[in-house]
Amino acid sequence: MFLNVILLIVGLFVLILGGDFLVRGASNIALRLHISPLVVGLTIVAFGTSAPELLISIKSALSGSPDLAMGNVVGSNICNLALVLGITCVLEPIKVQSDSMKIDWPVAMGSAIILYFVAKEGYINRIEGIIFFSLLIAYTFFIIRRSRKETKAMRELEEDLDLPDNPSNNVWKDMVFLMIGALGLYYGSEWFVGGAKDLARELGVSERVIGITVLALGTSLPELVTAIVASLKKETDLALGNLMGSNIFNILSILGITSIITEIKVSPEILTHDMIPMLGITLLILPMMITGRTIGRFEGMILLLIYFVYTYTVVF
Repeated sequence: MFLNVILLIVGLFVLILGGDFLVRGASNIALRLHISPLVVGLTIVAFGTSAPELLISIKSALSGSPDLAMGNVVGSNICNLALVLGITCVLEPIKVQSDSMKIDWPVAMGSAIILYFVAKEGYINRIEGIIFFSLLIAYTFFIIRRSRKETKAMRELEEDLDLPDNPSNNVWKDMVFLMIGALGLYYGSEWFVGGAKDLARELGVSERVIGITVLALGTSLPELVTAIVASLKKETDLALGNLMGSNIFNILSILGITSIITEIKVSPEILTHDMIPMLGITLLILPMMITGRTIGRFEGMILLLIYFVYTYTVVF
């Protein structure tokens, strides 16, 4: 068991490192081609930071472990809005931006509802995957177009994006970064998924439980670290929108691309025990945003309590 835990940790580290290298290389190349930093941030950076979840889901589905793929995405979404948002609000209350209520929340809620009704069939097929990915492209173009019309919003978004200040002139260095990133993602996902499957076998629990807990928490660590750092710096203005955006990307991109490659089977347990809590938590965020336009420490503690109760029921 110890070896599997080590494999999980090493796999996760290599995955995150691979995603970082991929983003650096791709961002430098894109910026050198004079592509807008906003477009780079909302496409390459968004894709790169979600690449670990994507590789884990594809690897899990292809290796006959669909519960790991679905559990990873659904669990990660619950983790983002209950654990990560909860910790962020407890450390520093979040002021709700109007875009979070008008755009981010409706799209996040809509994506979750569409996923639930599609998953009720018992699978997500290629056609549905193409629809998911098409919706993501439409959403991304909408954000870019809207932000370009609003100079202030565009400036805030570009400042929030983690992009190189001055792209390097060495194209070979960027290509090496891309290769290291791709290799890191491939081998990291191999080790992480392999370790998770073996750990589930040794502990005598289902792959769904490992996907919802270990994989979801592991792949949400970057968001958690970013949120804590932002809270300590008192820069939580865009935290809610970023977490909503991550949830939207998880459903439309990760499940979309994975189901295009291979059909994803959905177990009844994930549908009833996990997707309904995901819908409930997403719905609960709306009244928290509306009341006082701030999600405070009390709401943060409620979210954390929900996360720990949910995790306890999943495990025990």
